[in-house]
Amino acid sequence: MVRWLVVVVLALLLMSGLTAWLRRFGFGRLPGDFEFRAFGREWQLPIGSTVALSTLAALVAKLI
Repeated sequence: MVRWLVVVVLALLLMSGLTAWLRRFGFGRLPGDFEFRAFGREWQLPIGSTVALSTLAALVAKLI
């Protein structure tokens, strides 16, 4: 259980660090990516980008 928690935290840190770099390639602006303002903050729900990146990761894993 702790191992999965560490993996999830590391993945979130990695993705938050790569957000600016991925936006150059269009991730974060795909159909299905939602941005809205609530409670005085900007919120992002990158559902479309998450599906695209997980599909890409699955294809790479299948090829290896």
